[in-house]
Amino acid sequence: MRLSCSIALPRGFRTEHVLAFHRRDPQQVSERVDGNTLHKGLAWTGQAACLTIRFRAGRAYATLAVDGNAGSDDAATLRRMVRRMLGLDQWVEEFERAWQGHPQIGALIARNPGLRVPLTATPFEAIVWAVTGQQISLAAALSLRRRMIQAAGLAHSGGLACHPDAPRLAAMTGADLRQAGFSQSRADTLIAFARQVEQGLLPLQAWADAPAIEEIRARLLDIRGIGPWTVNYTLLRGFGWLDGSLHGDAAVRRNLQRLLGSPDRVTEENAKRWLADFSPWRALVAAHLWAMGTAAIY
Repeated sequence: MRLSCSIALPRGFRTEHVLAFHRRDPQQVSERVDGNTLHKGLAWTGQAACLTIRFRAGRAYATLAVDGNAGSDDAATLRRMVRRMLGLDQWVEEFERAWQGHPQIGALIARNPGLRVPLTATPFEAIVWAVTGQQISLAAALSLRRRMIQAAGLAHSGGLACHPDAPRLAAMTGADLRQAGFSQSRADTLIAFARQVEQGLLPLQAWADAPAIEEIRARLLDIRGIGPWTVNYTLLRGFGWLDGSLHGDAAVRRNLQRLLGSPDRVTEENAKRWLADFSPWRALVAAHLWAMGTAAIY
C-alpha cells in the first residue's frame, strides 16, 4: 500500500537541517539520506513502512510505502505527520520579527534565518530518543538507538530497519535491551513508558494533534527515570512546543557561554535565567544555540 502527499514549503526553508537531523547515524540502519531525499523506516499501524520525502523546487513530496494495508484516513494522517516533522506549524516568523534586533539573539537569527526544529516522526520516537540519550554523548546514544531498533526486529521490504512502536517495544524484555547496551534503569524506563502507551494511559497520537502541555509534562514525570530535561526535549522534538527551557542541556550552556563571550562557565541556573526572557520561545532559542555547533542535530 502506498500513500502520498505534496506540501508547499515556506520561502527560505532550511532543508539541510531536516536532512542533517535524520543523517545522525552514519550507519544509516533506519534512515538514509540521498542528496535531497530522506528515506525513513517506521512502524505504521503496527506494520513495517518506509517514508520517503523528496525536497524539490519549494515543495516536499512524501510517499509512504507500507508492507500491508493502510486505513481510509491515513493519507490525512501522513500529511499531518510530515508537516510536524518539517516544523511547518512552528511560528518562527513571529519569533524572528520580535527578536531580530536583540544583540545576541539577532546574531543567531541572522546566522540561521527561518530555522525550524525538525521533529521525530512520532512523539513516541521522541521520548524513546530522549531517554536513550540521557547524560551520554551523541555517538553513544546513536549506538544504543541503532541496536535497540535492530533488536526490535521490524524491517521494511525495502531494506531499512523500522523504529519500533509502543506494542513492539513493550513486548521486549529488560534482557533484550541490556543485550543492546542499555542499562537496567534505562531499559526499565523505556519498557514502562511503552506499556503505558500500549495500555492507552498516554494518548500520544491525540496529543500530537492537540498537545496538552501540562498534562503531558505531569504524566511523563510520573514515570521513573524521566526528568525535566527529558520532558522538555520530548515536548520540542515530539510535539513542536517551543517554550520548554533546555537550560539543563550541556550544549546549550556551552554555546551560550560562547555567544555571551563569557570567560566563566554558564551554570544551569545562569542559563535558566537567561532563557526565561525569551518565553514563549525558549526551546527555539535553544535550537539556535545548538545550531552554533554540531549539537544542532541532537
